[in-house]
Amino acid sequence: MKTDLAFNKNEDHNKLQLSDLKRRLAKVHLGGGKKRIEKHKSKGKMTARERIAYLLDDDKDSIEIAAFAGDGMYSEHGGCPSGGVVVKVGYVSGKQCVVVANDATVKAGAWFPITGKKNLRAQEIALENRLPIIYLVDSAGVYLPMQDEIFPDKEHFGRIFRNNAKMSSEGITQIAAVMGSCVAGGAYLPIMSDEALIVDKTGSIFLAGSYLVKAAIGEEIDNETLGGATTHCEISGVTDYKSKDDQDALNTIRGIMDKIGASDSAGFDRKKAKKPAQDPEEIFGLLPHSRAEQYDMREIITRLVDNSEFDEYKKGYGKTLLTGYARIDGWAVGIVANQRKVIKTKKGEMQFGGVIYSDSADKATRFIANCNQKKIPLVFLQDVTGFMVGSKSEHGGIIKDGAKMVNAVSNSVVPKFTVVVGNSYGAGNYAMCGKAYDPRLIFAWPSAELAVMSGNSAAKVLLQIEKASLKSRGEELDKAGEEKLFQEIKQRYDNQVSPYYAAARIWTDAIINPLDTRKWISMGIDAANHAPIQEKFNLGVLQV
Repeated sequence: MKTDLAFNKNEDHNKLQLSDLKRRLAKVHLGGGKKRIEKHKSKGKMTARERIAYLLDDDKDSIEIAAFAGDGMYSEHGGCPSGGVVVKVGYVSGKQCVVVANDATVKAGAWFPITGKKNLRAQEIALENRLPIIYLVDSAGVYLPMQDEIFPDKEHFGRIFRNNAKMSSEGITQIAAVMGSCVAGGAYLPIMSDEALIVDKTGSIFLAGSYLVKAAIGEEIDNETLGGATTHCEISGVTDYKSKDDQDALNTIRGIMDKIGASDSAGFDRKKAKKPAQDPEEIFGLLPHSRAEQYDMREIITRLVDNSEFDEYKKGYGKTLLTGYARIDGWAVGIVANQRKVIKTKKGEMQFGGVIYSDSADKATRFIANCNQKKIPLVFLQDVTGFMVGSKSEHGGIIKDGAKMVNAVSNSVVPKFTVVVGNSYGAGNYAMCGKAYDPRLIFAWPSAELAVMSGNSAAKVLLQIEKASLKSRGEELDKAGEEKLFQEIKQRYDNQVSPYYAAARIWTDAIINPLDTRKWISMGIDAANHAPIQEKFNLGVLQV
């Protein structure tokens, strides 16, 4: 297979995309840049990433959530790399948890709108999976020039503290270490946690700093006396532990985590993990560089699952969707995947790959119900252009069958995980468990595209609208003008379908190396296994 010319072209293309991903990640990991990192460390502080690396267990996996948050956004404000906060799911003293660390090299750790969205996503992961959450606080609070986009709404800054309270009431452990500034409304976050630490001389907590205190009430006082470690550990009692430096604080957190009791289990089935029998590296050669080309999604699946064993459900029916059981890193999973091959039915009709037809939607609905019945987590592999259109499909009830599938995805109570392999267009995104359908994790390969439709299709539609508008004003475009306008529209739209555009807005949790897919799904199921299922699966009213 590796000697095949098409395979080699695909491999070159996909590995170039992977190199671009690594280059972009390296840039993001610099936060506010080398100079700001040097200034930050000159104060005796570790960077956000160094703090997390020190805290997490070296011998266990971790995954980073929303590394590209804010990518390409807020250029008029100097940008906000990684949303000014680093979020990882990993293990501390053997306990899986979520770690949130403000990056003070990015606008002193101030909260942009995307910072709030990313923090809420971290809390959502902790809430859904009942994972302990650790906050490493070093933030100047709300970024005032954009306060109207971060302060008052339901999913804004205040929701963080509401979630603090909800997690506390549900017995989800929260630990906060104040390792730098912690001001104004942000001061409530560590104090609403179960236990709070503060680093001597570098950590401070107050509702208003010394300058504002002077302006408001005329009192002259320095920040250390107002809200430093000694004040809050020995006078106010606001914090529980006084740490001499960052490492001391992180060591204290490791000690606290070491004593936490075992969580309840959801009981998802796991056996000893086996590597895929088919070489996962071959994914790069199997995935076409052109979206017009077909490929067999089974070949991708067999390079993701244990021992390359995939037990198909209804293999001969609804062939544009693949459904079946497998194991990933030992965990039992149910897989729903778009098939990108053109399929010939027994009636001699052709079905387009990547399109959901009535029979495939019906099959998926049944399979999702079965996985809920058996308590098996679901994995969706997206490469979908949407549902089939046209008179035959409409007369056959495609809307009804599509609605049944969306209903099953919406009401599923087992954890769902979504991998955007290629296209994720229109209602196909919804039926295949897009972000709106609460996947525990949703992540993309560099080959992914997310939009209402492809750039090429959208440009054609928008061009027709523009031409009609010009014609109504008595203007006409010649061939050259039409092509120029088409390319302008397509380029603008193509920028929006990029996986980086989606990741910047946290429509996905990450863009990953395809070879890390098994790790992400395994860690996701491990997290979900901390949260026993409380609800019953119920499809509600269906048009059968």
